[in-house]
Amino acid sequence: MDLKTMTYLVVGATFALYIGIAFWARAGSTGEFYAAGRGIHPVANGMATAADWMSAASFISMAGLIAFQGYEGAKFLMGWTGGYVLLALLLAPYLRKFGKFTVPEFIGDRFYSNMARFVAIICLIVISVTYVIGQMRGVGVAFSRFLEVDVATGLFTGMGIVFLYAVLGGMKGITYTQIAQYCVLITAYTIPAIFISMNLTGTPLPQLGLIGNYQPEGIPLMQKINQTIMDLGFKQYDGPVRSQLDMTLYTLSLMIGTAGLPHVIIRFFTVPKVSDARWSAGWALVFIALLYTVAPAVGAMARLNVTTTIWPNGVQEAPIEYAAVPQWFKTWEKTGLLKFEDKNNDGKIQFYNDKSDAMTTLAGERGWEGNELVKFDRDIMVLANPEIAGLPNWVIALVAAGGLAAALSTAAGLLLAISSSISHDLLKGILMPNITEGTELLAARISMAGAIAVAGYFGLNPPGFAAQVVALAFGLAASSIFPALMMGIFSKRINSHGAILGMIAGIGVTLAYIFAYKGMFFIKGTGLFPASTPEYWIMGVSPEAFGAIGALVNFVVAYFVSMATAPPPKEIQDLVESIRVPRGAGAATEH
Repeated sequence: MDLKTMTYLVVGATFALYIGIAFWARAGSTGEFYAAGRGIHPVANGMATAADWMSAASFISMAGLIAFQGYEGAKFLMGWTGGYVLLALLLAPYLRKFGKFTVPEFIGDRFYSNMARFVAIICLIVISVTYVIGQMRGVGVAFSRFLEVDVATGLFTGMGIVFLYAVLGGMKGITYTQIAQYCVLITAYTIPAIFISMNLTGTPLPQLGLIGNYQPEGIPLMQKINQTIMDLGFKQYDGPVRSQLDMTLYTLSLMIGTAGLPHVIIRFFTVPKVSDARWSAGWALVFIALLYTVAPAVGAMARLNVTTTIWPNGVQEAPIEYAAVPQWFKTWEKTGLLKFEDKNNDGKIQFYNDKSDAMTTLAGERGWEGNELVKFDRDIMVLANPEIAGLPNWVIALVAAGGLAAALSTAAGLLLAISSSISHDLLKGILMPNITEGTELLAARISMAGAIAVAGYFGLNPPGFAAQVVALAFGLAASSIFPALMMGIFSKRINSHGAILGMIAGIGVTLAYIFAYKGMFFIKGTGLFPASTPEYWIMGVSPEAFGAIGALVNFVVAYFVSMATAPPPKEIQDLVESIRVPRGAGAATEH
């Protein structure tokens, strides 16, 4: 069976499964729409949380980043995984014990202020919209290649699927759909990795293959990768390049950003008891680890396969003729995500680091005019990997279904977070507190539909590749939501004035830094030079890493403003004490 037919069958079957689950688990009340009736088992919630978490950035983009960044890509693994430890230990059980539906609801009640709730709503929407752009980007990339449609058609199809199961089912339908999506995406990610590890190292476990020997030559795989890419003038694969300060802040920003993501936090409101929230986080880490421990091997092996495809005999010999490239290369060219430009008209693909002094000298000797692989989108690496390795069509189709499952599962969670913040926190909590449950449920579904439309628009006009856009969302969550939640749980002295000004200051300086260094240009010589280059960053701190500094600003402003103003009322201080006291997981802590 040809690839296109196989892909339509596999992807169509998974979409039918998601829609069927949505009809079976459709929400009939606000409790089911927002928190799945608080009846989800911790293991099931852990699996759904893993799917909610492992977005297009994890499935599609992370291995691509590792493939091109090498050692530097470790910050994503450390930051995103470490964030779940913070979430399990410091936030999830306490927020579940509080017994509300949403993050803004907690902030509004804890800081006894509708203004605090409103600021939290704005922060949540900014974070979630930024994050969902990356998911829609992933949907477009997967559709454009495997279903052979343009990006716009792919996005509209994905939007329609999400609309059916998210608007209909709410949190209840999304939860059970995400369980199915986790099974699809983890299978789709690991099977190709096993095949490729076997091909390159003879080891069926990719985690061990990464530290194993490269079969044809009997040398360590990492040594082979370093040798292959350094011969082309690229940096050492397993060597650091980013400054230690930026690497630390980037990892910290991802970590505390993870713990502050609203669409992840609301998953812990769906379990019956406080202890279940901890167990859910633990199970989520287990399910996430099944993918995250494989990702470094996928990235490293993909980088080697791509490089040896173009330079089958190394830089000492001539690169491959364009007419002789494998079919996968020409197929991905059609998507516009891969582009070759024959600069010296010799019919061969010169792919090398044209900023390397050694390679510049060699290029002059051989008559090269620069790197001719002028575009290789990082987001295609995982999706193209099975084709690059020559795996069967059914494996390639499965990867397409997995990429779509990863993007759609997280998009649904984000859209629910946006919807609930508008209908429950803004409408019910502030503007129209007396509306009926039926009206609130209708407003939630209308808000969801509107959020899907906005997400689709930004998906068609993304500001960067998936993981880069998502990293910015983490910085925004780190600088706004996380400090407010931490201070709300662990400090009785932080008052509404401190929390409000802290959130505004934290997200404000972070947004200012991001916009300044993503959009500004400096005059250099006779033209404009982009401010996004490291030489212009303050102390070498990248925009994606600035969330950690924004969080510090939030904490400092909240503390000093609170110390300079009246303490919270006694009932609020008693509330904080009751949330924090560990009284177990029995009936006393059920809500």
